[in-house]
Parts: sequence; structure tokens; C-alpha cells
Amino acid sequence: LITGAGSGLGRLFALEFARRRALLVLWDINTQSNEETAGMVRHIYRDLEAADAAALQAGNGEEEILPHCNLQVFTYTCDVGKRENVYLTAERVRKEVGEVSVLVNNAGVVSGHHLLECPDELIERTMMVNCHAHFWTTKAFLPTMLEINHGHIVTVASSLGLFSTAGVEDYCASKFGVVGFHESLSHELKAAEKDGIKTTLVCPYLVDTGMFRGCRIRKEIEPFLPPLKPDYCVKQAMQAILTDQPMICTPRLMYIVTFMKSILPFEAVVCMYRFLGADKCMYPFIAQRKQATNNNEAKNGI
Repeated sequence: LITGAGSGLGRLFALEFARRRALLVLWDINTQSNEETAGMVRHIYRDLEAADAAALQAGNGEEEILPHCNLQVFTYTCDVGKRENVYLTAERVRKEVGEVSVLVNNAGVVSGHHLLECPDELIERTMMVNCHAHFWTTKAFLPTMLEINHGHIVTVASSLGLFSTAGVEDYCASKFGVVGFHESLSHELKAAEKDGIKTTLVCPYLVDTGMFRGCRIRKEIEPFLPPLKPDYCVKQAMQAILTDQPMICTPRLMYIVTFMKSILPFEAVVCMYRFLGADKCMYPFIAQRKQATNNNEAKNGI
């Protein structure tokens, strides 16, 4: 089950799991985009079935071909920021599809406002979708995993859940919160000796999905630390999931930055940020969002 499957990394995760013949359950708040992802998944399934049929006909099918019923995708419109919506949709999934063995908590939002300019409703929305939703989905599907001691919970967080920057206080707080949730959950599973349930924390650097369009670091540094290609980010995350890796930071430089932030005095971290141009990297993004909002209001005659 993948949340936020209608676009961005969620869609790419769906396609990667489809290539590995997973039965997929896709959640998204946008019904149309979620169905578009499902269409792409079905196209992959048809290609796999055609390849299997061709191999079988050629006499090269040494392995048993998976039956058609295993290659299915189910879509559900769900607002993961609303607890009751999550629980009701989860119950539908259990009745209509079955139990979930791999849960990918991927859905995320960003407000794009400075703290004092951000409406309280947007701050609450960011916390609900980026952090609280992980509690609701995990509470919905973890009990069965515990019963059979089998499953995998994937938390798609961010490098901004390991170190912060200016201008995105709500986003950073939500990602720090979900990293803490994931780590505590992982410890709880270990303490309960449920070694059959794996967890993977995904903390990518800025990904070029358009979510933070306009974000810029120092131009001299940018060639050495460009935004990640979404395909690369998801492939690295998939490799971590398939090998039961507890955590994956991309690029690897993020491990070093996190370590330095942990041992250096705060003022030294500020100097490092200023050198990289990371101290105000979100300001162009926020300015673009503000301009877009103003343009929309002008169009609507507000």
C-alpha cells in the first residue's frame, strides 16, 4: 500500500513495485491522478504478462508463471490527514483486497510560507499529512503484521527531518516528528522481538518533483549538489527496501552533514549553512509560491 501514489515519488514507487509483480493498493486524495498511476501500473502488468506468455511459448519459461489474478492494482481516494478517513479506507482495503504486508507512508505536503505569514490551517494540515497520518496508517495495518510477525513499514521522510533550514518551520517540524516516530517504532518492534517486521526510513535531499520549485543553494556549490532525479531517488530507496536496510539517505553526503550537525556547535553549523547557501535556500521557493498565490487571487478577482 502506497500513500500519495497519484504523483511524484509515490507514483514512481508504484511503478517500481509493479515491475516486481506486487499486488498494489494506491491511496491519494486526488482520484484522477491516482487512476492515472493505476493505468501506468496496469500497462506494466500487461507487458509482464506478454513477456511471460512469449517465454512460455518459446519454451524458456523455467519458472512458474504468476497467475493473472496476482497482478492487480486497487485505488482508493483517501485524505490521510483525516484520521477517520484513514481508518474507514483501511477497513475497506482489508475487506476488498486483504491484509497489507508492505506499507509505504509517502504522502506529503508543503505550505510554502514564512511562519508569521502561514495560516494556522496550513500549519495544521502540514502536520496532519506529513506526520500524524503515519500514526493512523500504522495503527491500521500494524496489528496483523504483529500477529504473523511479517511486514515492512517504509517512512518517506526528508533530509529536512534530520537537519533544518529557514522559512519552512512547519515542514521541518513535521519531518523531524515523523523521523522520531519511525525510530521509536523501530525500537518498539525490536524490543518486542518482532524481527519479521522490517522498517526503512527514507531521507532524500531535495528531489526535483516540483514540490520545492525555485529552491536554490549557493551557485558555486549547486553543480556538486544538484536536486535529485526522482527516478534515482526511488531506485535507491527500493534497493534499501528490498535489502531490509533500516535507513537510506541520498546522496550519501547527507550522512556527513547530519553527523557534522550533531557534533558541531550551533554557530559552526550556521557558518556551514552560509557557506553552502543553505541558510536561505528556501526563500526563492517561498517567493515563487507567494507570487503564484497573488496571481491566482488576482485572476479570481479577490
